[in-house]
Amino acid sequence: MHEARTFQTQLTIAAARLKSVGLERPGREARHLMQHVCGLTATQLINCENDLMSDGQSEAFFDAVERRACGEPYEYLTGEAWFCGLAFACTPDTLIPRGDSEVVVDEALARLPLGREAKVADLGTGTGCLLIALMKQQPGLSGVGIDRSAGAVEVARRNVRTHGLEARAAMLALGWAEWEGWDEMDLIISNPPYIRSDVIGTLDTSVKAYEPHSALDGGTSGLDAYREIISLAARHMKKDAWLVFEIGFDQADEVRKLLEMAGFEAISVAQDTGQRDRVVTARR
Repeated sequence: MHEARTFQTQLTIAAARLKSVGLERPGREARHLMQHVCGLTATQLINCENDLMSDGQSEAFFDAVERRACGEPYEYLTGEAWFCGLAFACTPDTLIPRGDSEVVVDEALARLPLGREAKVADLGTGTGCLLIALMKQQPGLSGVGIDRSAGAVEVARRNVRTHGLEARAAMLALGWAEWEGWDEMDLIISNPPYIRSDVIGTLDTSVKAYEPHSALDGGTSGLDAYREIISLAARHMKKDAWLVFEIGFDQADEVRKLLEMAGFEAISVAQDTGQRDRVVTARR
């Protein structure tokens, strides 16, 4: 147990611990963890920096700090992630929403009729962040999120309730092949598993040790999910509906070829803010 118990001294100790493992913003992370554990706003923490922490607060705080130092993602520690300016519940049943994926939402919005009703599906929905972000920006949308993980679907349903979309969005625990709504959708969006199986072990500890491998592993080539979705879409999607994929930075050509072979048209590639290929879109 640390002897110095003021909020400020505990922050200093925690920041040093996080810095020792190479985190880029140790002071900021320490403050955010303290706010979360102690239920304080940023202003409240500033005002009580010289106050003493209780034993319970100190123990809970340093437990969180140590878990973070060992690689556990901040989003799983706090149970919350931000995406497109919206807060989402996030657990180890789901991938952590990332800013790179926001361009997927942008590309989908560009292909939906502005101000008109449309139906959207999100395959491998996870937290539901892609579908929910779309629906918050386009009031005419209704949709469905599909995920094989019952745990992920429960998280997605919680996020639907949080954002007041119960009347417009349904979350279903199904495999893609079991779902029967393909021909009803105007657009299908997906961030499927796309990392090659042999690459999983080389990923950062925060990813390989904590995020669900079922949502990461795209098979030997990294393309298994794309092949399955494109095959199903080619057979069941209605004419002129759009397919919008998130992809790995080096997969654009391969996914484009799969779409071309299946008869899709108007295929295009978009980049994320880091100028890496991130999205492939195509029209049925």
